[in-house]
Amino acid sequence: MIRFTLIAVAVLSLSACSNGMDQLQQQVAEIKARPGESIEPLPEIKPYEAFVYNASNLRSPFVPTPPARSDLAAGVRPDVKRPREFLEQFPLDTMRMVGTLALQGRNYGLVQGKDGLVHRVLPGNFVGQNDGKIVGIAPTKISIIEIVPDGLGGYIERPAALALTE
Repeated sequence: MIRFTLIAVAVLSLSACSNGMDQLQQQVAEIKARPGESIEPLPEIKPYEAFVYNASNLRSPFVPTPPARSDLAAGVRPDVKRPREFLEQFPLDTMRMVGTLALQGRNYGLVQGKDGLVHRVLPGNFVGQNDGKIVGIAPTKISIIEIVPDGLGGYIERPAALALTE
């Protein structure tokens, strides 16, 4: 008897599902019966117009040309023929002034290089990798004039200094 009741409940529940399916099929049929909406036409494609480059005899805009300068021959230039000094192998920012020394009437500057050694320098000595010439030694700084490229094919003089560190 219990078996029969379970089977009856299952059949009734399945029959309820078929009723919902009929309703779904009816709704789909109504949607399909509606008239379709119009579709917007595709935008008109404009024909391609080729560009003709008429400036091929002019200079290329992708190759920089330095401006014409008349002062290059008479300008400042590094002396490539002079012998290099020991402290010219180190960049100026790796050196530091550690003091001064008065010896036999001359005022020396004491510079510690990248190698860790302390070197004596005088006005006229060269330091750094930009042809830096020492022009003055004071108790708290060493004044230097460097010759650096100006970016236009020439060179300019630029002041620099090594200050005494504590």
